[in-house]
Amino acid sequence: MSEPRMLLFDTASVYFRAFFGLPSSLRSPDGRQVNAVRGLLDYLARFITDYSPTQVAYCWDNSWRPAWRVALVPSYKAQRVAYGDVEVVPAELTAQVPLIRDVLDALGIPVIGADGYEADDVIATMAKASSVPTEVVTGDRDLFQVVDDAAAVRVLYLGRGAGRHDRVDGAWLRERYGVSPDQYVDFAVLRGDPSDGLPGVAGIGEKTAAGLLASHHDLEQILAAAQQGLLAPRVTAALAASVDYLGAAREVVSAAVDVPVPAFKLELPRSPADPARFERLSAELGLGGSAARLIAALAQARST
Repeated sequence: MSEPRMLLFDTASVYFRAFFGLPSSLRSPDGRQVNAVRGLLDYLARFITDYSPTQVAYCWDNSWRPAWRVALVPSYKAQRVAYGDVEVVPAELTAQVPLIRDVLDALGIPVIGADGYEADDVIATMAKASSVPTEVVTGDRDLFQVVDDAAAVRVLYLGRGAGRHDRVDGAWLRERYGVSPDQYVDFAVLRGDPSDGLPGVAGIGEKTAAGLLASHHDLEQILAAAQQGLLAPRVTAALAASVDYLGAAREVVSAAVDVPVPAFKLELPRSPADPARFERLSAELGLGGSAARLIAALAQARST
């Protein structure tokens, strides 16, 4: 019998990658685009097969741009706002999101979110509370902060695709960025992330940020060194100009670890919870090989 281990999916990150990575010609018999649905099932089948989880959950953005984060840094994800609180998302993908929820429900795999929080917060909370080895599937670098070698938490990073994903642990982070997992938030704050509307500190890129953290460990000690005149004048001036941003951004980038996550049954189903509904959805949506591969992965998991 497989040793207990948990697999957490950053759902939106996965279905966005599936949507843009698979051809739009993948359609249901009635002509609806289903590449995100099929891709998400393929990701699930691959990671069940490769990592043999006993618990699985899809973590959800109940709020993709929480008001409390925007209050701290108004530019947070601002460039991705269509209007109001609606994100810019291709219509062909928006139409597939309810289908994804239907398919996961028929499978019996929980979709877990919390009002006022992003999936990152749900993942960080669940990973911190986990008593078993945990893998997080995402294309979002911000989740590198949840890596914890002592607690056997690592990230399966999709930056190069599912087939060439990186297994991110402390050694990988030190080799790739020169920082440890507990330094990653400060590293991200200093470097910034235009895709999230976080400007970072002008003139401080990845190498400078990593060097500062190597010498002074964290943002608080870096700022103390600047006040003591221990840093290069250019760096000191840049930090001084960004001091209001730095404190707020640190709170924005840090994933919450105390989210009120609802209780769900996390055990990996060995077959669809509602086989008739899953079969009907597979036929209606033309899920074909994607559905078959997932069923095979579940059956294999059952036999191990």
